[in-house]
Amino acid sequence: MPRAGRTLITNIGELVTNDPAPDRDGGPLGIIRDAAVRLEDGRITWVGSRASSGAAAAGGDAYRDAADLDTRPASPGATRSPDIVDVGGRAVIPGFVDSHTHLVFGGDRAEEFAARMAGRRYEAGGIRTTVAATRAATDDELRARLAEFVAGLHGQGTTTFEIKSGYGLSVADEERLVRLAREVTAEVTFLGAHVVPAEFAESPDAYVDLVVGEMLDACASHAKWIDAFCERGAFTAEQSRRVLEAGAAVGLGVRVHGNQLGEGDGVRLAVELGAASVDHCTFLSDADVAALAASDTVATLLPGVEFSTRQPYPDARRLIDAGATVALASDCNPGSSFTSSMPFCIAVAVRDMRMTPAEAVWASTAGGAAALRRTDVGVIRPGARADLVLLDAPSHVHLAYRPGVPLVASVWKDGALVA
Repeated sequence: MPRAGRTLITNIGELVTNDPAPDRDGGPLGIIRDAAVRLEDGRITWVGSRASSGAAAAGGDAYRDAADLDTRPASPGATRSPDIVDVGGRAVIPGFVDSHTHLVFGGDRAEEFAARMAGRRYEAGGIRTTVAATRAATDDELRARLAEFVAGLHGQGTTTFEIKSGYGLSVADEERLVRLAREVTAEVTFLGAHVVPAEFAESPDAYVDLVVGEMLDACASHAKWIDAFCERGAFTAEQSRRVLEAGAAVGLGVRVHGNQLGEGDGVRLAVELGAASVDHCTFLSDADVAALAASDTVATLLPGVEFSTRQPYPDARRLIDAGATVALASDCNPGSSFTSSMPFCIAVAVRDMRMTPAEAVWASTAGGAAALRRTDVGVIRPGARADLVLLDAPSHVHLAYRPGVPLVASVWKDGALVA
């Protein structure tokens, strides 16, 4: 990755900070017009109006050594001196935080997708197809494919992402999936409780014994989180509780897949266990919504799943109006949502989940950070990581207003240009 240096990004027409203040527009978005941002050594060190950016640029010797700066050409339409990036009045937002992906896997399930589009119902059991392909892949094959996915994430503006295991479902394969994921992100989730593998089809409780015993022992050192798919066709509430409590007992944070295929116990279990996030939330009772609103568990919605499975979309408006915290994530996986594009997820959420453009952008940045219990990403303020996205547009609204158009012009991660 390019070395982070010292950079002043200026002439920003609209800067979405997610750091609201009385003198800023956009409510939670904390918008500054005609703005500038200073980046130094991978962190944001100053944010403010362009009119006052001269003092920031002049700060000590911060901008006197051109050798300390990333001097690759700016994107079309931007001009750059060795230390200043003029973005020509375009918008800048925080880097997207994708808090739910499954990026380490072998094969694909294009034929399954085609069958669904022809009318076949989506079922969780298709995961076993990917398990077989993943077990057959070598570490180097999985690592190379993962590198391609990471480059794609960066190119679409995602600077922080979580990766789950769950396509190995044996001790050795789950261990290598979390180990490979840890090479590219700190946000690694052990998801041995994805589905019951074929070899345990007649003894699911014995598989849970394996997950909470030898498999957890092998995977915990590589992971930050533990997750369970609490759903029909996957794991019962009792089985999921065993897995999640075992993970928490060894210091892993709790996440839950829940309420994807129908109303169930996932949300209740997540809130009871203090999970950082419960993901999917497609089918919710009034009690589920009330429980989420009264807790700090984030409802992470995955619009790519409903787009790819033709299930009903979750009702984000209902959750937001009740006071729940909502995040958006891609759920990039080969079966039910093979997209890594957060701009696409924003457009779908606005069109089909009753979110405003501002709510969807917040949910894809600050909301994703909340789902990972992070305060150093998803926001543009001094001290935060220097993760920013320059849009080839004057406003964040264009992410939903111009769906499918590649609006990500440049991406900084930890202060270095990565796309």
